[in-house]
Amino acid sequence: MKHHLALGLLLTLGACSVSTTPDPSTRLQSLFDEEWEFRLQESPLLATSVGDHRFGERLPDASLAAEQRRYEARLEFLERLGQIDRALLDSEDRVSALMFEAQLQDSVKDFELGGHLIPFTSDSGFHTDLARLPTQVPLDTVADYQNYLSRLAAIPGYFDGYLEVLQQAVKEERTLPRVVLEGFEHTMASHVVEDAQESLFFAPFKKFPPGIPEDRQEELRTSGRQAVLEHVVPAYQKLLSFMEQTYIPTARNTLGASALPQGEQYYAHLIRRYTTLDLSADEIHELGLQEVDRIHQEMNQVIEQVGFDGSFDEFLLFLRTDPRFYAKTPEDLLKEASFISKKMDARLPALFGHLPRLPYGVEPVPAHIAPKYTAGRYVSPARGSRQPGLYWVNTYDLESRPLYALEALSLHEAVPGHHLQGSIARELEGLPPFRRFTYLSAYGEGWGLYSERLGLEAGFYTDPYSNFGRLTYEMWRACRLVVDTGLHAKGWSREQAMDYLASRTALSLLEVRTETDRYISWPGQALAYKIGELKIRELRSKAEKTLGGAFDLREFHDAVLGSGSVPLPVLEEIVDGYIERRRSASP
Repeated sequence: MKHHLALGLLLTLGACSVSTTPDPSTRLQSLFDEEWEFRLQESPLLATSVGDHRFGERLPDASLAAEQRRYEARLEFLERLGQIDRALLDSEDRVSALMFEAQLQDSVKDFELGGHLIPFTSDSGFHTDLARLPTQVPLDTVADYQNYLSRLAAIPGYFDGYLEVLQQAVKEERTLPRVVLEGFEHTMASHVVEDAQESLFFAPFKKFPPGIPEDRQEELRTSGRQAVLEHVVPAYQKLLSFMEQTYIPTARNTLGASALPQGEQYYAHLIRRYTTLDLSADEIHELGLQEVDRIHQEMNQVIEQVGFDGSFDEFLLFLRTDPRFYAKTPEDLLKEASFISKKMDARLPALFGHLPRLPYGVEPVPAHIAPKYTAGRYVSPARGSRQPGLYWVNTYDLESRPLYALEALSLHEAVPGHHLQGSIARELEGLPPFRRFTYLSAYGEGWGLYSERLGLEAGFYTDPYSNFGRLTYEMWRACRLVVDTGLHAKGWSREQAMDYLASRTALSLLEVRTETDRYISWPGQALAYKIGELKIRELRSKAEKTLGGAFDLREFHDAVLGSGSVPLPVLEEIVDGYIERRRSASP
C-alpha cells in the first residue's frame, strides 16, 4: 500500500513538474519582457519616450563601465535565447526571435568593434538630442516639473560619462575625422548662456500648464533658473572646452571607416546593420552606379521637356541660381511645406486602408543645429505626451533650400513617409515592445524614398521642375551607394565625394557639403534608403504581377506597414504571405 502511495505521489509530482515547465513561447515572451525591462532601466530617456515614466527623474549612465555592463548583459540574453527551441514556436514568434537575436548581436558586435566610442555625427549627437528634453517629457504636474529639474541636475554626470567615452576614443584613435567637425562647436556653444531665459532648457518655466498651482510657479521658476545656470550651462561649457581643446585638435585626419582600427570589419558590420542584408561594399557600389545611370536618363528627359538649351551642368547651375526656385522668407518655405503636406493628407485614404490617429505639424529645424543640419527630418513624439509628430524644415540659408525639391522632401518626412509609417507602428497591438519601438533604417528610409515616388500616383510633381527635384532626390540616394562605399571602402576623398554629388544632383552646394560630412561621420546609414526602396518596389512588382486584377494597392501598403519596422528578408516573407492569402481569397 505504501509502495502504491509513493508511486502515485511521484507520478503526481512528475505531472506537476511537466505542467509547470514553461513552453518555448512563454519562455521567449519572458525573455523579451526581461530584456525590455533591462533596456528601460538602462535608458530612462527611452522609457520616457515609450510612455513609461517610472524613471522620470533620471538620465542614462553613459560611462565606459555602463557600456561594459550592457555588453555583458546582452551576451547573457543571447545565450538564453539559444536555449529556446525555435522549431516549436509559431511563425510570428519566430520572426520576433529572429529580430531580437539580430538586435542583440548588432549591439554586441558594435561594442566589440568600438562603435560606442563614436556617439555623434557631424550634425547631431547625445548633446543635441538632450536639447529636445523640454518637449519630450511630461510637464503637467508639480511632480513632473520636479522630475525635469532632477534631470537638469543630472546633466553634468550624464556628460561626464560621455567625456570618459570620448577620451577613450581619442586614446584609441577612434574619433570622427577632423574635417567634418568644422562648426560643430556651435551645437554646444548655443547652450552656454548667461541669462537662463535664453536657454532652451528654461522654456517650460516661462509658461506653466493649468495643472501647476500659481503659488508654486515662482518657486519652480526660481529652481529652473538655478538648474540651468548651475548644471546645464556648466555641463555644456565643459563639453565645449573638451571638444575645442582636446577632441577636435587630436581628431584623425583620415576619412573612411576602413581607416579605423578593425576598420574593414567595422564597415562590413555597418553595412549589415543599415541594409539588413549580406552585401559587400563592391556589390553596393556597382548597384549604385547602375541606378545613377538609369536615373540620369530620366533627368535628361525632363530637361528636354522644359526646353532648356544647354548642358546638364548648366541646367543644374540654372536651378541653383534662379530666384524663382527659392522662398523669400522662412515663413514662405514653411507655408509651402505645410500646403504640400496637407494636400497629401487628402490623398491618403485612396492609398491606405489603415491610417494612424497621431497628427503632425510643420516646424523649422531648431536654430542651434540648423547650420550643419540636413534639409528636413521627421521627429516623433514621446508616447503618451501631448506633442504631435514634427516635420522639421530647415530654414537656415534659404538660398540653399530649393522649392523644386520640397514635394519630395515633404512626402518623405511627413506623409506618406516617416510620420505615417512610424505612427502606424506605434499603434500596433500584439507585438512585443522591442518590435513596436524598433526603427530599422533599410525599412524606414526605404519606405520614405518609396513614398516620394508614390507622389507620382497621388497627383504630385505636375510641374516638371518639381519632378526633376524628385529625380534629384532619387539620384541623391543612388549616389549615396556610390559615395558611402567610395569613402569608406575605396579611399575616396571628401572633394571627390562632393564633386560626385554636385555634378549629378541639383542639391545646393551647402547641402552637398553637409550631406558629404554626414556620410563621412555616419558610415553605412546612407545605404539604407536606396537598398530599402528597391526592395519595396521589387515586392510591389511581384505582387502586381502575381495577383493581376486582384492586386489592391491599399492592401499591399497595409501589409508592408502592418508589422512595424522589420528586416528586408522578413518584409519579403510578409509580402509573400499577403500574396498567397489574396490569391487564395480571389475567385
